[in-house]
Amino acid sequence: MTAVESTGTRTVPDEIARRVVLPEGHSDDAKLYDAYRWLRENQPLAQVHVEGYDPLWLVTKHADLMEVERQPQIFSAGGGENKGSHNPILQNQAGDEFTKQLTGGSLRILDALPYLDPPEHTTIKDVAFDWFRPANLKKWSDQIRETAKASVERLVAGGADLDAVQEFAVFFPLRVIMTLFGVPEADEPRMMGLTQDLFGVADPDALRDDVEPLTPDAAAKQWAAAITDFYAYFDVLVESRRAEPRDDLASLIALAKDESGEYFPKTFAYGWFVAIATAGHDTTASTLAGLLQQLSARPDVLERAKNDPTLIPDLVQEALRIVSPVKQFTRIALSDYELRDRQIKAGDRLMLLFQSGNRDADVFDNPDTFDPDRRPNKQIAFGYGPHMCIGQHLAKLELKIMLEELLPRLAAIEVTGDPKMIQTNFVGGLRHLPVRLTFS
Repeated sequence: MTAVESTGTRTVPDEIARRVVLPEGHSDDAKLYDAYRWLRENQPLAQVHVEGYDPLWLVTKHADLMEVERQPQIFSAGGGENKGSHNPILQNQAGDEFTKQLTGGSLRILDALPYLDPPEHTTIKDVAFDWFRPANLKKWSDQIRETAKASVERLVAGGADLDAVQEFAVFFPLRVIMTLFGVPEADEPRMMGLTQDLFGVADPDALRDDVEPLTPDAAAKQWAAAITDFYAYFDVLVESRRAEPRDDLASLIALAKDESGEYFPKTFAYGWFVAIATAGHDTTASTLAGLLQQLSARPDVLERAKNDPTLIPDLVQEALRIVSPVKQFTRIALSDYELRDRQIKAGDRLMLLFQSGNRDADVFDNPDTFDPDRRPNKQIAFGYGPHMCIGQHLAKLELKIMLEELLPRLAAIEVTGDPKMIQTNFVGGLRHLPVRLTFS
């Protein structure tokens, strides 16, 4: 079906619409960024209809993304008063129907922050908001640094040729998150597998054995199966922490109580655990891998950072912008609204394209260039407004500490094979990055 605006007055080429909306369109990042650029320059806010999906307004500009995200009372994540009537994580229509069959009609398959609207969102976010403040995270810095040092030592000892994603980048943030949770190291492979199940729902390389490939609802089935497996694991964790609390994040969440003094339903603890255990390490791993790829192409930047560690926070900020591992969330308009001279109707869905916004030439000079000297750097890789990622300070701290430990040991990075992207339109980055590392 040709992707066109509902008014029929302006068109978006079908190839562009499919590249942005379909998971397989994200397997070639160069073509994907070309599609984003075309939209920003020609149809920065356009409603498209890709076969099998609801009509979607593609929101590509930095300013528009901020305008939408600062108004959850108009642009809802979960459906407003009709809780569960909207899925903030884009699935095709068959996938949404499968989800409703599982839940008795709701699209809210997970009681987690991305699915919630204020004031419920605010209440649940407050459970751990203070824990994720920079002042509190400082006490974990030494522990994170020891994890980073051990990771770098393993890297140096392992040899020069490796897959920088599968053999390095994915493990450090996972170990950090699981340590903060209090999850034993022996259970980390299970957490890694479940994360790949959750975020690789549309990638043939990551499809579970119990999900039939190529079916219209395959992605939703894998998503639901992964959540069920997470629930089974985290139920034991909740019961353990309620019986014997510890000084860890898992205890804080498991012991949280509502205004009446009762524990929140377990599903909210599960939602917290799933969000932190998956997004808390996958996004950081994608950013780290993407940064290594950028440094391979910019040995001058690598040399500068080795000689001047004060550049590292800027490296992190620019890596977040250039990678933008959270590609999109969707919102539904609860009332009519005019945006960029276009009339959005109540009930319309919007696809918020954060990767596109982070390469908006109206905000970033030479937006496709990796430039740690960028001032200011108004990246929105963590979103904006009430739904801005609660874990952003932890992610930045992890990346900063890892680079402080890695860069002094690293003389050169050479990409030795074709990088491969994860086939996903939601969260992800590089799946494979073959490199040869030279250590100093």
